[in-house]
Amino acid sequence: MTDGPRSPHPRFFEPATVLLGTLMAVLGAVIGLELLTRVGITPNSSIIAAVVAIALSRVPLAFTRRFMDVGRQNLMQTVISGATFGGANALLLPLGVVWLLGRPDLVPAMLVGALLGLLVDAVMLYRLFDSSVYPATGLWPAGVATAEVIIAGDRGGRRARLLGVGAAAGSAGQLAGIPMDVFGVCWIGNIWALTAFAVGLLIRGVFAPGAGMDIAELYVPHGVMIGAGVVALVQIVGLIAARGSRGRSESLASATPAAPGSGSVTAEPRPHGPRERQGPTAPRSLGPTLVGGYGAFMIAAVVLAALGGIATQMSFGMLVTFVLFAAAAALVSELIVGISAMHAGWFPAFATALIFLVLGMLMGFPDVPLALLVGFTAATGPAFADMAYDFKAGWILRGSGTDPAFERDGRRQQLIAECFGFAVAAAFVILTHQYYFGADLFPPVDRVYVATIQAGADATVGRMLLLWALPGALIQAIGGRRRQLGILLATGLLILNPAAGWAAAVALSIRFVLHRRYGQAINDRLYVLAGGLIAGSAVTSFGTATASRWAR
Repeated sequence: MTDGPRSPHPRFFEPATVLLGTLMAVLGAVIGLELLTRVGITPNSSIIAAVVAIALSRVPLAFTRRFMDVGRQNLMQTVISGATFGGANALLLPLGVVWLLGRPDLVPAMLVGALLGLLVDAVMLYRLFDSSVYPATGLWPAGVATAEVIIAGDRGGRRARLLGVGAAAGSAGQLAGIPMDVFGVCWIGNIWALTAFAVGLLIRGVFAPGAGMDIAELYVPHGVMIGAGVVALVQIVGLIAARGSRGRSESLASATPAAPGSGSVTAEPRPHGPRERQGPTAPRSLGPTLVGGYGAFMIAAVVLAALGGIATQMSFGMLVTFVLFAAAAALVSELIVGISAMHAGWFPAFATALIFLVLGMLMGFPDVPLALLVGFTAATGPAFADMAYDFKAGWILRGSGTDPAFERDGRRQQLIAECFGFAVAAAFVILTHQYYFGADLFPPVDRVYVATIQAGADATVGRMLLLWALPGALIQAIGGRRRQLGILLATGLLILNPAAGWAAAVALSIRFVLHRRYGQAINDRLYVLAGGLIAGSAVTSFGTATASRWAR
């Protein structure tokens, strides 16, 4: 908690914690599968678990009072979140692709491949969080909202009242059809990135339809994301190279005698901005982490290809190409989704998987390898981003990195809770997927993937992607790594939600006016209000989606 770190951090496998954690994981898996198949969304269940843990802690029993500890509340919201996104997005969704393609015999192979991808995803995020690519000081809006809910439940007072006002407004707005989570995100996130996001939303949802155009049919969003994604990868590689060069320079300086009168024998590294610097709990080296992640994805892709029996459908050269491309798609997908989630609170995971599916089609992969490819790619990204939100919430609750040892200990427990949630969700998917598919209940995007595979792609699609990749690359390069203009513009272009575009535009305008009048001092209140907006929107969205599901 922000009052001061405690050591050691609560263990997830304490009897009381793991018991409630199991119940939360089952609840999360049910929520994820039910809403993704029947409504087409996966809700933010973290805040639900936080509210449950806070309410439970008020029950006057020895067992329940243990959950007055905010560290245990953080573990509860982590385990339910892992089960929700792990079960629905990372496991059931890939299985649905091969089933709809008419190959239910490939479900075991797809399950193993998706689960391996999910685990690599989690380990990668654990290794990359608090790095200069994904800093703990980054925005991660949903994580901020969850932390605000837990802090308000622990402290009460004016902060709780302000959060309550935000939650009431978020709930009322959501019931009125206004995406108040977007409103809240725009009061927390990077204003440049969010402006690009809002522009993309308005172009896709308002201006293009007004001109009688469907830019998705022209592959504009996909091309822009491909171009921006390539430049973003170059920027990440450049960051890694710069860090390596800086490290060598500092090592050399530390070994060089100081000049007379300098009073120092070491060179002080240049300071970096809060979103640039490496945190005290960051991995030692980004390069080996990314290379190791790619290698792990390659192994998972080899296992997937072997279990899927696709070697007989392709030449040896194409099989090797498939493995290399599948690993690259998984890695790039999680990086892009993570960047979007950090800056905007929204991530285009479904659309990113579709982009790599189209690229795989242009490379000439047959139908079954394409189904395995898109399922494998879709399994990475959502859990990566959602887990980062959980880590952000934990980081705030543990004192924002003031005690690095305590922070590392708590994050390790969160990783354990997340993986436990994955395990429960995997068991639930294994037991129930035939029921869902037998009742013709599939994640809606699965039908899009299968229809795309069956329709095929031609050279015209490739030319359109290349054409629109050029402006995407240019915008990303101009904005630089800190602003991520290209990635966030493409994210907005991939989402058909005009109401979200208008909400973002209004929220950013209000934020601009308040900053002009009150300066940065208004941020503290804005962040708490924004946390309430996101929380109220999430709870209401969950409630209305659940009511809609049972009304069918």
